Amino acid sequence: MKKSICIAILLCASLMASECTAVYGDGKTELKLATGSPGELGILEVLSNEFSKANDTKICWIKAGSGQTLELLKNKKIDIAMVHAPKAEISAVKEGWATQRTLIGSNEFFIVGPKSDPAKIKTAQNVTEAYTDIAKSQSLFYTRADNSGTHKKELSIWKMANIVPQGQWYEANKDFMLATLLKTDKNGAYFMSDSSTWVVAKKDIKSSEILFRGDKYLINTY
Repeated sequence: MKKSICIAILLCASLMASECTAVYGDGKTELKLATGSPGELGILEVLSNEFSKANDTKICWIKAGSGQTLELLKNKKIDIAMVHAPKAEISAVKEGWATQRTLIGSNEFFIVGPKSDPAKIKTAQNVTEAYTDIAKSQSLFYTRADNSGTHKKELSIWKMANIVPQGQWYEANKDFMLATLLKTDKNGAYFMSDSSTWVVAKKDIKSSEILFRGDKYLINTY
């Protein structure tokens, strides 16, 4: 019985992942594209509308983080993946189930948190030091915990710092960038947000500020 329930849940999740979050353009040919933040922030809509006009297409956007997006591509559920997980992308091309990997652009990651900065990361010399200070102070930190590009980057930083994050201070949010950033602000936590989401959400941010930025490792490429 339990096995049947699990299979049903997985099937439902798979079907939901293949549904269009939004459709841009009204051309004859439909292309399915999966991504997270570029869709949330509106850049995908602008690009898709222009592309669709020129190519008689319509773009079905499926909202998914980088990990899930690559899985959808591997399983041939989508045509295009817009992701920010370079190592996974390169592996996909080497394995032969992805082609035409192209740089779209980049932004950067910020570590944001309460203005009081209980972990004192403003004085950190690099991102690993900032993460170490957060862990030492056991200040509340939200992790996406969803295998997204942001989550992969975060985990790589903990690894560089030789830290296995665990405990009540390290909380899995399992939501997209914008929702996690707003929750971070509401609850006085730390979080690694991409700069584009920060700019869009800034008008709604009340208690948080950018506390660390500028490390070259925090460049975020799509």
